[in-house]
Amino acid sequence: MPIRFPAPRRSSQGVRRRRNGCQGRLVLAVLFAVGAFFMYKMKTQKVINEHTGKEQVIPREVDKNYEIALGLQAMPQMVRQHGGEIPEENEYARLVDQVGHRLVNSSSAKNSGYPFEFRLLNDTETVNAFALPGGQIFITMALLSKLPNEDALAGVIGHEIGHVLGRHSLERMAKTDLFSGLAQAGGILVGGDMGMGGQQSAQVFHQLMSTKYGRDDERESDYLGVKYMLQAGYDPMQMVAVMRILKNASGGAGPEILSSHPDPGNRAEDIPRYIKQAKAELGM
Repeated sequence: MPIRFPAPRRSSQGVRRRRNGCQGRLVLAVLFAVGAFFMYKMKTQKVINEHTGKEQVIPREVDKNYEIALGLQAMPQMVRQHGGEIPEENEYARLVDQVGHRLVNSSSAKNSGYPFEFRLLNDTETVNAFALPGGQIFITMALLSKLPNEDALAGVIGHEIGHVLGRHSLERMAKTDLFSGLAQAGGILVGGDMGMGGQQSAQVFHQLMSTKYGRDDERESDYLGVKYMLQAGYDPMQMVAVMRILKNASGGAGPEILSSHPDPGNRAEDIPRYIKQAKAELGM
């Protein structure tokens, strides 16, 4: 007869330990999440943006002088990272400056209190434009060289002015602590600690949680850029050409759901609607 071995007995103590461990991680994760929400409420305030008319959450006791100082502090590093600044005597640098100030002087940006400066960067590889808080706006030579005309350049710069007036950097700053705390809570719940697996889970959680805010910011800046172009006498349909350039430069990297920026192809489809909406707002 075959020998029958007794079935292994499960230790109730081991089961209890695992159950208690899971409950402990859950409690700790909840505490992290509650703490993150509490600190978020304590450190932020709700204001109405004078340029968009929308309510937004920004850090407490932060004024325009702080934004301007923050942008000026970060500006030298951004210039170094992108090959340096092309001197303002250069004809292309002058064009960037002229278009930027034409947009500012024709819109609410003129009386915003932000000392806008427009810089052309000697980066021939990176197709990009970006804005720092307080009015520092940059475009790379790589992007400028691909633009078909001045109207398209106005679309790029108008979009970046929209980021400044929309105070999108401050909104992102206000959410940083909240998402960081929630990411830690997610990592603890999944991994039991913040080891490699927990960190990866936290990063994915953080990315998915923060994605929609980036997309909303980009779309709002697209609309504001269209509006400023109309006010300055530029053709806002040239924004469509800009979107095609950005799409080609991106090489179709990754699905839109995992990107902080909406797909330029999708953004291009929204431009005619933005034009109609902005004309109605401006009474054109």
